[in-house]
Amino acid sequence: MTNTAAAAAEAALLTVEGLRVLLPSRTARASGTESWGSPVVDGLSFQLQAGQTLGLVGESGSGKTMTALTLMGLLPPQAQVEGHVYFQGPQGRVDWLALDPRQRRRYRGSQIAMIFQEPSTALNPLYTCGQQLRETLQANTSLTPGEIRSRAVQLFEEVQLSPQLLERYPHQLSGGQIQRVAIACAIASNPKLLIADEPTTALDVTVQAEILRLLANLQQQRQMAILFITHDLSLVAELADQVIVMYRGQAVEQASVEQVFRDPRHPYTRGLLACRPVLERRLRRLPTLQDFQVEETQEQPGSLSIEHQWRQVEITAAEEEERLQRLQSQQPLLQVRELRTHYAVRQGLFRRQVGELRAVDGISFDLYPGETLGLVGESGCGKTTLGRTLLRLIRASSGQVLYDGDEWLRLPPQRLRRLRREIQLIFQDPVASLDPRMTVGESVMEPMWLHRIGANSAERRKRAEQLFQRVGLDPESLNRMPHQFSGGQRQRICIARALASEPRLIICDEAVSSLDVSVQAQVLNLLKDLQEELGLTYLFISHDLSVVKFMSDRIMVMNRGRIEEIGPASQIYQYPQQDYTRRLIAAIPKGDPKRRTHLPQTG
Repeated sequence: MTNTAAAAAEAALLTVEGLRVLLPSRTARASGTESWGSPVVDGLSFQLQAGQTLGLVGESGSGKTMTALTLMGLLPPQAQVEGHVYFQGPQGRVDWLALDPRQRRRYRGSQIAMIFQEPSTALNPLYTCGQQLRETLQANTSLTPGEIRSRAVQLFEEVQLSPQLLERYPHQLSGGQIQRVAIACAIASNPKLLIADEPTTALDVTVQAEILRLLANLQQQRQMAILFITHDLSLVAELADQVIVMYRGQAVEQASVEQVFRDPRHPYTRGLLACRPVLERRLRRLPTLQDFQVEETQEQPGSLSIEHQWRQVEITAAEEEERLQRLQSQQPLLQVRELRTHYAVRQGLFRRQVGELRAVDGISFDLYPGETLGLVGESGCGKTTLGRTLLRLIRASSGQVLYDGDEWLRLPPQRLRRLRREIQLIFQDPVASLDPRMTVGESVMEPMWLHRIGANSAERRKRAEQLFQRVGLDPESLNRMPHQFSGGQRQRICIARALASEPRLIICDEAVSSLDVSVQAQVLNLLKDLQEELGLTYLFISHDLSVVKFMSDRIMVMNRGRIEEIGPASQIYQYPQQDYTRRLIAAIPKGDPKRRTHLPQTG
């Protein structure tokens, strides 16, 4: 190390040198012997200066969160850590890995704080938000009880929350509000380093923009350093100064944000940039990591550029218009007229009705055979309620739904049971929608048994194997349990299960929102291939307009239970008619480093 580099390392708030983290292998845990698996973090080195934001990017399993847990001192006791981590604390530079647990507790919370990926599980459901914030202040500061109460109010105002919410429980807040509470707890003791682990995952684009703007403002006011962890490079462009791209525990690219977006050197980085749907183009298929020849040992850039990939699969305006005209020349498969779903709002000891929540409030639209109709809007706008009302999982208050000419909402039970096989649902969370006590083969064959598809078990088994092949899974894995698959594989299993009953219409409810961008691209391509092969019709529900635009022939924008506007996908993006739609489009991360100081207002 040169004298200049050594001086820079000494001055850095955080210096990581050759960090290597190993966890016991499965056989070691089962037998009690000492045996280590492949490193989950392998030779990671970087420096983070005070007031700087470093983006740590990669897919699930790349080592991002393990790096964060190492820096927080929260790794399991059996983990083996090698290398050096130096932190510039109040008493000078300390070797973080050499500190004992008691010494680390003096830094954790007061000097180094973390926003966890899932705030709803990071907060205790048994305590109010105020109690949890005051507990954090009590543990990390020497303030009096009165000063703690005043400081809690001040912190809530700083993260743009009403102090009245201090007395509410986490389940009484929206996703964006819960994330703000988590941020308030993290910054309560004015830490020098804030680690944000996927702080905007599964949030609406508008709420996501608000959280990014909030973090940028807090950093500017407090001169904090931020380690921002995400799987989405376009988010990093909005906030970070430097970027580290991780792949299988290693840093495969490390440079400024501008350099990474202008000239990505590693094929994995190129793939991550290309996998994200782009709003400026209409693509037939999304490029995937495999298109960029990502290999563990490869160091040279891939042979196919992002621009070349896009040009190969771009859809022209004439092709888009011709397809839409062909679809709309048919009789609609689904006709919805003035559909309403209202909920009674009850309060008090006797649960008297004091109002009414109009989740779906007079919606009308047509859906044509073979079409994908995108439904986009913020959380709470009524998207999921509409989907479940159409499936008759929720009772409609009024309105008419015609499915292939049948009065869907008034079908007798016997006729409804026969037609249910034709309308299926793919849920947002594949973990929650698969029974953990059943093999994935049993889950896929269950709809066949319910709808009497296949003469016997052997025939259903053979069909399940064919479905697994169709969605890109190994038929030999039918006997495995859901927890033995990755997130992307579990979502493919859910797609296979939806196809098992030979449906005509599939409602995709946030089916890709929790997936890595690379896995998301594979699943979206799969859904398009299946539509072309089987003639499927989709109602595609999402809060992500870029994903909806890629998938959809037409887009329907929903707000507060009503349809704001509906039209061809490209037209909605290029010429939005409503202010609400314009705000949704403005809040989408564009992957432009120049926007870092111009995050859009969404209120």
